[in-house]
Amino acid sequence: MSDVIVSGAPQGMPVQDPDDRLAALLAHADDNMVLAQRLGQWISMAPDLEIDIALGNIALDHLGVARALYTHVGELEGRGRDEDDLAMGRDEREYMNLLLLEQPNGDFAHTVVRQLFFDAYQVSLWEDLSASEDTVVAGIAAKAAKETAYHLQWSASWVIRLGDGTEESHRRAQAAVDALWRFTQELTGEDRAGYRPAWERLVGSVLADATLDLPDDPYQRTGGRHGYHSEHLGHLLAEMQWMQRSHPGLEW
Repeated sequence: MSDVIVSGAPQGMPVQDPDDRLAALLAHADDNMVLAQRLGQWISMAPDLEIDIALGNIALDHLGVARALYTHVGELEGRGRDEDDLAMGRDEREYMNLLLLEQPNGDFAHTVVRQLFFDAYQVSLWEDLSASEDTVVAGIAAKAAKETAYHLQWSASWVIRLGDGTEESHRRAQAAVDALWRFTQELTGEDRAGYRPAWERLVGSVLADATLDLPDDPYQRTGGRHGYHSEHLGHLLAEMQWMQRSHPGLEW
């Protein structure tokens, strides 16, 4: 099983070996949890009702993956933590999500470009993990792969629609690509799983159809996998966790 490698576990986490698959699964859960929260912020705020419903459904898909992975991680680590503990009881430095996913939604172009970049990565990830010897992980990945195929179709179609649309939509789409490109190297990290070439081909093809330029930006931001985040994650977690933090042990 060639999980994305996670190293440098932040203070407060159990000591992890760089190749520890438990840390990798937790990082994947964090990815989907943070993105679900970001997409959920569009509810009742999207450009039209159809997009509002689509973003809500995509958010629920990511939330479902996060819940399943958190539950499995809790069972594997044997420390008595459940999905709520892992999602709501950890601090910013203990989260290992990609920096890309915690970035603010911005305008609709920023949201769909962020989604495209992540969807193209998850296509390879879930294909890989669906062959895991851990049957629970394999089952989660197989279901997630079907959802990601839809997510990619949706995000790619919107990026093309905006990029190859009006002068204003093209400008906004290109601005989104330029702003978010600096977070894309972290998607594949050291790329021991070999995801980067497929990711570049897929994203490059969509951007070409959208008449959008690949940025020539050597500056890349990393650190999320090590628990080092942008200023945005703390605000997002404060909003997401306030109920559980205010009333520990709350049961619905």
